[in-house]
Formats: sequence, C-alpha cells, structure tokens
Amino acid sequence: MVEILAVREEEAGQRLDRWFKHRFPALGHARLEKLLRTGQIRIDGKRAKAGARLEAGQSVRIPPLGAFISDDARPPDKGRDTISAADRNLIRQLVLYRDDEIIALNKPPGLAVQGGTGTERHIDGMLDALRFGSSERPRLVHRLDRDTSGVLLLGRTAAAAAKLAEAFRGKTTRKIYWAITVGVPRPLRGKVDISIAKHPGQGGERMMPDDEVGKHAVSYYSVVENLGRKAAWVALWPVTGRTHQLRVHMAEVGTPIQGDRKYGGSVAFLAGGGLSRKLHLHARAIALPHPRTGRPIIVTAPLPSHMQATWRLFGFDPNWSEDPFAALAD
Repeated sequence: MVEILAVREEEAGQRLDRWFKHRFPALGHARLEKLLRTGQIRIDGKRAKAGARLEAGQSVRIPPLGAFISDDARPPDKGRDTISAADRNLIRQLVLYRDDEIIALNKPPGLAVQGGTGTERHIDGMLDALRFGSSERPRLVHRLDRDTSGVLLLGRTAAAAAKLAEAFRGKTTRKIYWAITVGVPRPLRGKVDISIAKHPGQGGERMMPDDEVGKHAVSYYSVVENLGRKAAWVALWPVTGRTHQLRVHMAEVGTPIQGDRKYGGSVAFLAGGGLSRKLHLHARAIALPHPRTGRPIIVTAPLPSHMQATWRLFGFDPNWSEDPFAALAD
C-alpha cells in the first residue's frame, strides 16, 4: 500500500536519505537508491535524489516496502545499546570540538562515514555514543571519503544540522585540505576549473572530467613546501563539493595525490623506503559561522599517523603557521 507522509517542522533541512534512515531504519541504502532510481519515491509528486533537502510540509510518496526489507531486518531496539564498547570509546576519542549545537570529529582514514554494500562499520552507526545526555542523536551534515581523514561536522539537533547544511550550500563554510602530491603543481599557486561526472569503469564507478554533462567543480591550491620536483605539500580549497573533486583535479593537472591509485594509477606512489602507500589527503580545517550565535569558529584536525610520518621523512613542519588558511590567503 502506498503511503504519503508529510515532512514535519523538526525534519526540515534533512537529506532525503537521512529522513528515510530515521523513519524506516530497516530499509538499506542500496534498496533506497533503487526505489529512487525507479521513481517509486517522490517528493510533492516529483522524482527525487537521495541528497534532496526536505522542507516542512512537503509530501513524500512511500511505496510498499515489504519486498525491500528482509524478514530479519528490524528497527533497532531503542532501549538497547547496540554500539560496542570499543566503538563507543573510539568515536568519543575522535571528538575535536563540542558545544550545544556542534560536534566536530577527526575522522581517521579507512573508516567510512556512512554504510553501504559491504560496509557494516561506519561513523553513522556510532553516533548514538555522541548524545552526551541529549535526547537527539547527532546528525551528519557532510561527508568525507573513506580514505580521507580530518574534520567532520555533526549537528547536535535537527535545527543546528539544517543551519550547518545551509552554510555548506551557501558557501559560507571554508574547508582546507592538506595533501602530498606526486610531482609539484605548476604554477605553485592556482585554480583548477574542471567539470566532473560519474562514469562506469573497471573496478566500479569513478568521477571523470566531463564538460558536457559534468557538474561545475572549482578548486584552489597552493604549494606550501616541495621536495625538489619529486613531491609537494599542497593546501587545497574546494569551492564546490563534488565527489572526489580534489583527487580528480590534482590527477588532471598531472600531480596525483600520494596513494590515490583510483585516479593516479601506479604514478600515484612515490618511490622510497618507509613511505606509506595510504592516501595522503586530510581535511585540515573548517571555518564557519556558528549555527546559533553566528560567530565564526575554526576547527583544526591534526594529521593522521601515516601523514605525520611522511612529514617527518620529508622534513616538513606541520606547525609552520598557526593559521590553517595561511597558505591560501590573498
């Protein structure tokens, strides 16, 4: 039986996939995507995508879900803590900043932000451990790739999450990434303006330059230090927020990020003993207006261990400036 559900006031600003996660926790993400692709889920009668932001009063069409939920899939018992002690300890150790509206984490490389096919352990599944006495579960407001580390923001209330999401959409949030590139970008400071789109390929889907159907993507970069012509420490500012944007852009200008086999192939690995082959891309800092007070806040994340080792090996100083945005300042 088809249902039509209205979006409540407190749900305004949520992504459609997050709304389903709370309303229908037994419906897996892959199955949700299939329902969206086939047009069975609609917002105000129109087709929708998982990332669509909801507005209070909108009508969401819900098709019969019985065929998409296995018999043993049940919503979690709210009275039972389903987070292991190890994961509870891990997620709390990642907290960089916390107040009544925001939690900022230092996401480690290799840990997914959300679940998917074959991904059972992820940050989204641990968020109940970050309630800290609140009646509301923290909400993700953006994502990082599984292998990218660094600052990840959460809204502690639905209203705070909506304000944070608005700040990301309105470009009032600045994000700075640090990376090690194979080779040195030329010029040493510049702008990459290359549209990208998702395309099928060997080993799964990947983002590719595409001027015809691709989405506009702009990144600024600045070389902080370099090791001759061999490698560079690069600060990156993604103006737009496309999937894998920085990885694609750096590969397209001929200097892939160290460890990025997906976009750099075998070229994305510097020769030398003791150098980690993990992806060297880190969300170093985020600056944004506070969702309640509007005052500017900056959250900075220390480098993960494999990148710290590379900085030491190359003789780079991660404390070269107290301002994480100094490299890209005018």
